[in-house]
Amino acid sequence: MSDTSAQDTTRPRRGRRESRPSGADREQAILATAERLLGERDLSGISVDDLARGAGISRPTFYFYFASKEAVLLALIDRVVAEADAASTAAPDGPPRDRTAHWRTAIDAFFATFRAHRAVTLAAGRACGTNAEVRELWAWVMETWVRQATRAIDAERERGLAPAGLPARDLAIALTSMNERVLHATFAAEQPALAEADAVDTLLAIWIATIYRAPAPPR
Repeated sequence: MSDTSAQDTTRPRRGRRESRPSGADREQAILATAERLLGERDLSGISVDDLARGAGISRPTFYFYFASKEAVLLALIDRVVAEADAASTAAPDGPPRDRTAHWRTAIDAFFATFRAHRAVTLAAGRACGTNAEVRELWAWVMETWVRQATRAIDAERERGLAPAGLPARDLAIALTSMNERVLHATFAAEQPALAEADAVDTLLAIWIATIYRAPAPPR
C-alpha cells in the first residue's frame, strides 16, 4: 500500500472571489442560474452575460462574486460535494449494527445527492477533460473519498469483521473509482449503463462482497 501521509491534501485554490455577506443572495442567484442553464446546455454554451442576466445583476457585478463562469462551476461542485459528504456516514466511530445498511447509507447518500444535481455532475465530468482547475478539484475530492473508504475498511479489518487481503487503500481506490464511473454513466444515459433504480443495489453488493468475502488474489 502506498504511503499517503506525505500527500498534499490542501484544497485547491481557484478563481472564486471572497464572499460578501451583503451579497449572499446574489451569489446564490448566480449559482442557481448556472445549475438551471447547465441542465439545458453545456458550459461552453453559457456566457457570463447569461449568468448575470439570470441572476438579475449586471455583468460588472457578476465579477464581484466570481472570476469566471468556470469559477461558478467550481463553486457548484464544491456545494454538491459538501452536500453529499454531509449526508454520508462513510467512517463510523464504532462498529455498525448492520454493515449492509451502513454501507448502503454511504453509497446512497452520494448517489442521491449527485442525482439531485445531475446537471452539475455531468458538467463536472465533461470539464475534467478540458479544465485544469476542475480536474484538480475533482482529484482532491476523489482523494478525500478514497481516504474515507480506506479508514472504514481498515477499521472493519481491525475489528476482525473483514479479512485482510489487498491493501485497503488499493481496494478503496478501485471501489471509489467504480462508483464514480457508474454514477456518471448512469446519469448520462450511456450505453451500456446501469439503470438508476438498480445502481445503488449493484454497487452495494460489489462493495460488500469485495470488502467482507472475496479472497485476495495471489500477487
